[in-house]
Amino acid sequence: MSSSKPILSPPPKMSSISSRAATSTTSMSPTRAAAESSSSNKNSAAPPPTKQQQQSYSSPSYETFAPRTVAQRERMGRIAALTAGPWSSAKNNNENEEQSDFDEPITLTSAMCPPKSSTYMSSNNDDYTLSSVTDQNISNTLQQTIHATQHLSTLIKHTASLRLALRASINIANDVSERHSDLLRHSGELSAAAERLQHEEQILTRRAEEIGRPLKHYDAVDRIGPLVGVLFKEGGKVVVRGIAKVHVDNDEEFVRILEEIDEAVVFFGEDGGGAEVFGRPGSGTSSSNNRRGGRERMASQQPFQATASGSAEYYRRACALQDAALELLRVGVADRISQTSTQIQDALKLPKVPIAADKLEASLVYTRFHGISRRSNALINIARKRVEALGAGSLAASSYEDFLTLCRNTYCGARETLLTTTIRSHMDILKDRHGLVGMTRLASVFLIRLCTVETALYLDFFGDPDKRRQTTKKVKGAAGDGDDEKDSEENEVEDDAKTSSFKRLGSSSSHQPGAALASQILSEDATYRDAEFQSMLGSLCSALHRTIRRGLVSVLDLDVLCQVVSVLREERSAANSSTTTLAAARAVSGVIQDAQERLIFCANTSLHKEVVRFKPTSADLNYPGKLLGEKPKTVIIIEDGEGDASKKADESAKEEAEMNDAVAAQLRVYESWFPPMRSVLRILSKIFRVVEPRVFEDIALSAVQACTKSLKDGSAHIFRTSGQVHADLFLVKHLLILREQLSPFDIQLRSVERQLDFSEAGKAVSRFLANRNRRLFSMSTENALITLLREGVSVQESSVDSKRDLEDCLRSACNDFIEHTTSSLLGPISAFVDQCKNASSDGSTDVLRKAPFMNGIVVKGKFSNAFANLESELGNVSTQMKLYLENQTTQSILLKPVVRKITRALEEARRFIDEVPNDENDWDIELRVEVLKSASAFEARVKAAISSKQVSN
Repeated sequence: MSSSKPILSPPPKMSSISSRAATSTTSMSPTRAAAESSSSNKNSAAPPPTKQQQQSYSSPSYETFAPRTVAQRERMGRIAALTAGPWSSAKNNNENEEQSDFDEPITLTSAMCPPKSSTYMSSNNDDYTLSSVTDQNISNTLQQTIHATQHLSTLIKHTASLRLALRASINIANDVSERHSDLLRHSGELSAAAERLQHEEQILTRRAEEIGRPLKHYDAVDRIGPLVGVLFKEGGKVVVRGIAKVHVDNDEEFVRILEEIDEAVVFFGEDGGGAEVFGRPGSGTSSSNNRRGGRERMASQQPFQATASGSAEYYRRACALQDAALELLRVGVADRISQTSTQIQDALKLPKVPIAADKLEASLVYTRFHGISRRSNALINIARKRVEALGAGSLAASSYEDFLTLCRNTYCGARETLLTTTIRSHMDILKDRHGLVGMTRLASVFLIRLCTVETALYLDFFGDPDKRRQTTKKVKGAAGDGDDEKDSEENEVEDDAKTSSFKRLGSSSSHQPGAALASQILSEDATYRDAEFQSMLGSLCSALHRTIRRGLVSVLDLDVLCQVVSVLREERSAANSSTTTLAAARAVSGVIQDAQERLIFCANTSLHKEVVRFKPTSADLNYPGKLLGEKPKTVIIIEDGEGDASKKADESAKEEAEMNDAVAAQLRVYESWFPPMRSVLRILSKIFRVVEPRVFEDIALSAVQACTKSLKDGSAHIFRTSGQVHADLFLVKHLLILREQLSPFDIQLRSVERQLDFSEAGKAVSRFLANRNRRLFSMSTENALITLLREGVSVQESSVDSKRDLEDCLRSACNDFIEHTTSSLLGPISAFVDQCKNASSDGSTDVLRKAPFMNGIVVKGKFSNAFANLESELGNVSTQMKLYLENQTTQSILLKPVVRKITRALEEARRFIDEVPNDENDWDIELRVEVLKSASAFEARVKAAISSKQVSN
């Protein structure tokens, strides 16, 4: 829509009027068109245009070529006046022109009507020849035309009014649109102005706060000084301490004062640069012994500096105020703990008179500390919350951390002073009453309980009450307490939780479920893991290490040491079950290590003395005498088979009585073992469960090697005194027992020994001295010293497998026994077979047939003697095997190779006898048959004896 007002159209030109008239003529009805055509024909001789008309139309016209009549020109003028609009009327009224010949108003109807009769008649007198009929038709047509013209005039008027209204509406809409655009523009400008004003307001507010912040801290320092008992006189040159007006028990006011002081310290120290003026820890202006927490204290102790800036001076004052406020907390906590400890020492005459262990928890050592725990915990909690609020790295938080450390050190020192004498005295009493083993168990239980109770008391002082309150609710819910208890005050709930937890700990053992529940409550708050407190518990528990270590130094009995280690391991498991007793577990672990070291030393000493350096006596090597004393019935059979019956009956009754006692029988078997092997198995069985596996395997390796060597030496001595069979059976018996007893340990008994070999050292030194171009300082492999060490010293590695050596030794002993038993049973037959083998070694039988030992009578005598001695030899072998080897299966395993060797020797004897022909060297058919029958009988008897032994087994 255009914002400009409607502009009236200029007056139309003549050509436009003519075209409109032509258009109007075209749009008329045919009748009207015919009438106009006839009228035009009648008035063909029209007068020429007037001078006025020629002036009105400046454009060329067809009037020159086809002039209109006067009536036509008047009618066209009226049509032009009507169609020109109001502008033409206004222009005609404003112009000073001559008035037209028509005084009446011109309308569309009058324009379309023919001229008046007078004019018409005056102008057309000569042409008035129309008939009446034609006039009637023209009149009707004119009436119709007038009616239509009036109707069209009405429509044109209405259309003109609508056009004017539409044009007015368009103007109004354009005006509204312009106003809306102006409104949007003005609104945007107002919004931008408002944002700009708001931003300026924020900037001004921030600047106002920045300007007012230092003033707030300055005012706080000046205002809080009298509240905490600090006055700055003479412009801050003198700092006077007095009585504080604020009380630490007033939590809200005191905490608010601490917050203001901390904000001032942070502002003046960091933003104001006060910390840089008075020095930071680690900087050149601060001493080397200042820690991070000492910056405020250092600043507060600095003298007044007149040249210092205001921020630096107020930083010094703020630090002085903070120290004064912390001094109030220190007096309420650390000094109170020290005073209470001193009062308890004076009342109980500690440390001169120790407290009885059964009265310790009910004494003043615990009751007085529980009395001051609530207030101390509240003050400590204030400092802890300030550290959390400020952050660990804040400038003001370090003083609170120092305060907390001071409180913890003071508390731990006081508790250690009160309890050390009592604990040590109790340990000494337990050792005197119950011995080292009993004292170990009782002392461990006492320390576990002490750690639990001390942890509860420590949490009463330094624990977080919020965490403990939440944990107590959780534990009550888990324990199934469905009672809905509503306490009137929150502090009463906290006190009840603390008191009930302490009572449970004080009235129950460390191994009972109540203590476990209390440990669960305490373990939720990790405050008890503070290094100072754990160090204090470790110092208290060191009394166990001190007492037991003094007892271990004088103990040589392996049984006592093993019992001590076993008991300590059990107690360590109990202590590790709770996080609150880890200090006791660490102390017990240290004692276990000392006890194991003492045990290993004593075990190695015993093995070296009883095995490596063992010198057997005649009683130790009295085999089979020691075994015969174990079985009196066997002695009767072998040595006194024809004794009286009464003695046999008495000894049989005695044997039955002894056999009923299994322990005594096992003890007799154990005593029959060779002393070195007995010592090895005894020591290894004792230390197997109480030392580390690697240590045990190393000890067992050396012990088995020494034992095997000692058994071989003992077998050689028995061979010289009792014979080959006893020596073989002795060695087989003890090696089997040693292997059987070592199998439960499940050890490999393997190691790699490394030794330095200096055999080539002399040659390497000679080459070193002969080399004149020595590069002693060369940083490469060509260095002369490195070459000397590499060539002169070498490492020799050797693999040691005691289990394999034991198996080889046992195999060799069994083979020797089989060989020797076969020779003893064959008797002269074994020597005969060996002589035949030697005689036929060259492959010829001539020497064998003529040899004296192949004489038929001599051979018959040998077989006869062997068969005659077979029964006694079989009985002797069987008796000795029963004496040394109680397991019948082992006896059968050893006898089967003996039978095979005897059968093989008899077959070779038959083969050699068959090689000698009859009638040579006193051999004949009867003698040969008799000798062969003797050999078959000998073989059958041996097999029958072995088979009957296996059947009896």
